[in-house]
Amino acid sequence: MHTVVVGTSGTTAEDVIAVARGNARVELSGEALDALARAREIVDALAAKPEPVYGVSTGFGALASRHISPELRAQLQRNIVRSHAAGMGPRVEREVVRALMFLRLKTVASGHTGVRPSVAQTMADVLNAGITPVVHEYGSLGCSGDLAPLSHCALALMGEGDAEGPDGTVRPAGELLAEAGIEPVELREKEGLALLNGTDGMLGMLVMALADLGKLYTSADITAALTLEALLGSEKVLQPELHAIRPHPGQGASAANMAAVLKGSGLTGHFQEESAPRVQDAYSVRCAPQVAGAGRDTMAHAALVASRELAAAVDNPVVLPDGRVESNGNFHGAPVAYVLDFLAIAAADLGSIAERRTDRLLDKNRSHGLPPFLADDAGVDSGLMIAQYTQAALVSEMKRLAVPASADSIPSSAMQEDHVSMGWSAARKLRTAIDNLTRIIAIELYAATRAIELRQHLTPAPASRAAIDAVRAAGVQGPGPDRFLAPDLAAADAFVRAGGLVAAVEPVTGPLA
Repeated sequence: MHTVVVGTSGTTAEDVIAVARGNARVELSGEALDALARAREIVDALAAKPEPVYGVSTGFGALASRHISPELRAQLQRNIVRSHAAGMGPRVEREVVRALMFLRLKTVASGHTGVRPSVAQTMADVLNAGITPVVHEYGSLGCSGDLAPLSHCALALMGEGDAEGPDGTVRPAGELLAEAGIEPVELREKEGLALLNGTDGMLGMLVMALADLGKLYTSADITAALTLEALLGSEKVLQPELHAIRPHPGQGASAANMAAVLKGSGLTGHFQEESAPRVQDAYSVRCAPQVAGAGRDTMAHAALVASRELAAAVDNPVVLPDGRVESNGNFHGAPVAYVLDFLAIAAADLGSIAERRTDRLLDKNRSHGLPPFLADDAGVDSGLMIAQYTQAALVSEMKRLAVPASADSIPSSAMQEDHVSMGWSAARKLRTAIDNLTRIIAIELYAATRAIELRQHLTPAPASRAAIDAVRAAGVQGPGPDRFLAPDLAAADAFVRAGGLVAAVEPVTGPLA
């Protein structure tokens, strides 16, 4: 099994995905264990002093003014975890919880939190045992980090609350720890707070969203090319010299992808062969690289933000190398929240332009010779009419999901936490948007492949032929009389979701961006 070693200098997106989705084993480096021990010595020394230190010998948030006596500090740490584990609603996906736990361990291992090495090791042991705390949809405002979600994870480390075992069954966390031979942690000064105070949930979802969107944007370039081909469009707009004079990197990459798919097509460039020749294709076809490319550049910016956050140690207070323990505001989720919302906007626009292309394929007045709704016997058959309705409904929801969560703020903690990021909410809605975008692209794929096959007298590009053959092999049927459509759409969705479309064409085109 792949092993991810956690050191003091952050982690990578690849490691997050390996742990969250690939169940990679987690180990703490010797450097991290040494840093943990050094920082703990500083916290222990401060705990022994009569002067109050926030998070070590005081209450939290609006209750920070109270000095806590030594005999109550262990109870204080337990209580903050129990009281903050106040989430409600549906369970969050296993991969999100694993990413959240791993990223909190990443910060703990930095040596800036004051957590004992034994607690960090327990965090790694729980991940390696396949124990996943039950975390709920609602509870995080994305400031002071993802408090409620992280609290549910910390609660499981204490042997309390519920968790999912490696067999997928939800049981009391204490039972699962005992079966795995893991001793529950007894939290000491600062440790409860250090386990809760981070942007780990929203960051984990950002990292996974970027991985998923990277594949979807390539798939969308392919479906855009297939639609251009099915509409007998012009591939001349994809010439690299046109995109070189507007040098947005994403635009150039999308145009190159589309050109590679269309190489050798017998369907493109038929403008002058129609009774009403076109001068140009519609925007949804002609501007496909510009829209998808802008989304690609948005992803590049989001990846830069993610890389910085992956290198960060987010906690409050933090232990500095010179021995100071200082309060700060680094837990605020604004940097992550903004790009999560930005990605949702870009994804909504990509879904919107794909739906417009699909609608054009189905309209006999704009499809340049294709049958109405790509039906076998229009009037008797409705063809893909309602598949486009489904696509339109998905696009409409994506537009609602594109409304920024980070533009909102709601005060909490008796006005101590009076401006919050809502980054967790931005991440949750982005995950829904990505699911919808996958379905939208699948419907365009379904329509475009059928339309190409209806152009029986023309030969598609070799890459297009490979895509059609692969999607048919995946159980998505071709042209013919009306049938129960939902299974075809589900098969197309599964095909795109698994990366099948990209895998089908790359042996012909070479690697796509």
